Amino acid sequence: MNKVKIHFLGASGTVTGSKFYLETPDLNIMVDCGMFQGQKELRELNWQPLSIDVSKVDYVLLTHGHLDHTGYLPRLVKEGFKGEIVGTSPTLSIAAIIMRDSAKIHIEEAKKANEEGYSKHRPALPYYDEKDVEKTVGLFKHAEKDEWLSLSENIRFRFKYNGHIIGATFIELNIFGKIFVFSGDIGRSEDLLLYPPDRPEWADYLFLESTYGNKLHPEENVGAILSNLISKTINERGNLIIPSFAVERLQSLMYLLWKLFKENKIPNIPIFIDSPMGNNVLSVFESHPQWHKLSSKEYNAMCEHFNIITSYGDTWKTIDDPRPKVVIAGSGMVTGGRVLTYLKQMVDKSSTTVLLVGYQAEGTRGRQLLEGAHEIKLFGTYKPVRATVHHLESLSAHADQGELLLWLKEVKNIPEKTFLIHGEPTALNTFRVKIKDTLGWQVYVPHLQEVIELSI
Repeated sequence: MNKVKIHFLGASGTVTGSKFYLETPDLNIMVDCGMFQGQKELRELNWQPLSIDVSKVDYVLLTHGHLDHTGYLPRLVKEGFKGEIVGTSPTLSIAAIIMRDSAKIHIEEAKKANEEGYSKHRPALPYYDEKDVEKTVGLFKHAEKDEWLSLSENIRFRFKYNGHIIGATFIELNIFGKIFVFSGDIGRSEDLLLYPPDRPEWADYLFLESTYGNKLHPEENVGAILSNLISKTINERGNLIIPSFAVERLQSLMYLLWKLFKENKIPNIPIFIDSPMGNNVLSVFESHPQWHKLSSKEYNAMCEHFNIITSYGDTWKTIDDPRPKVVIAGSGMVTGGRVLTYLKQMVDKSSTTVLLVGYQAEGTRGRQLLEGAHEIKLFGTYKPVRATVHHLESLSAHADQGELLLWLKEVKNIPEKTFLIHGEPTALNTFRVKIKDTLGWQVYVPHLQEVIELSI
């Protein structure tokens, strides 16, 4: 009888910080290695050493490139990891872009905090820097989707297409003949840019995300909503600010706005794309056409339609531009990035509209705006919120409850145990009951830092 220990080091009882560590008789594997985001008590966990011996980790397998699945990698390397980091080629490209961007933000924030004195740390230090990132990228090894690869005599794995963002997969791990399925983040059944997710056919142990385990995405006429908000912006000579995730959401918004213009549903209003990371992600779409629906002709025509900002100086020129305009800027949950500069200058104006597109985690400025906060803190200063705030849920890159259940439909067996991860408490509990009632499966919600031993 072989034993496998599962350490739930993140995304357990919460959405962020995905890290799952498997100790096996052959070798040790970490699935995803993300940063915590959102509430302060979660972010502070990023600074704490992991409860495992990092030098004993042999492999990190990545489901996709998002920060909450890859952002801890440079810290892992600093703590002594020397193994291989394996993902699909677009996932590794996205992870490198996100980590490099993250390092710059950490350095800038530490510098600003030291200059303006709003950090309690003396001095404030960056979480990691560019050298840490490049050392991490040096450990990357890409794998093709659908191909079984052996890690040892008794352990093999494969990546399966999962929608969500470019390069994203779920992972099937065969450990001593038992199939461990890690869902990663599951994409939508119908997506503007991506194909529908593949589905697992067998799972002895299933680790299933539950971000929207308690919700169905609303049926929204996204084109009409965007058209109306742009008309309002023009009439009020204001600004429409769209905080956006750099990966997938930004490209989806660009595609939508370009199509609306082509179909004469919106006028030729200036639209600025201010996301250095998003610009780099566009090149990943160009390099990996087999992973998405856009043809090269559509891709090039779409990109030519927008004003793509490349320097921070141009950010200020855009702010000073008196014309009504649309600005799409990172980050999607308003936790950092260029959008903070725009909001600091514009969130106190009634002619400003803020459009939130997608999930807003607890403790983020995006969630505060969504819940009607009368002020938000930006660069150490509180700014009154006089802008109108709207929310588009249907552009979410995450499957809703119905789509999650659909994703499970191909599973031919009853898993020995289903672990619900990557969800907030209400979503986790609701989805646990739903799976139990509809499928009759044994479902467990692990808590952070829990260790479970399985006999296989």
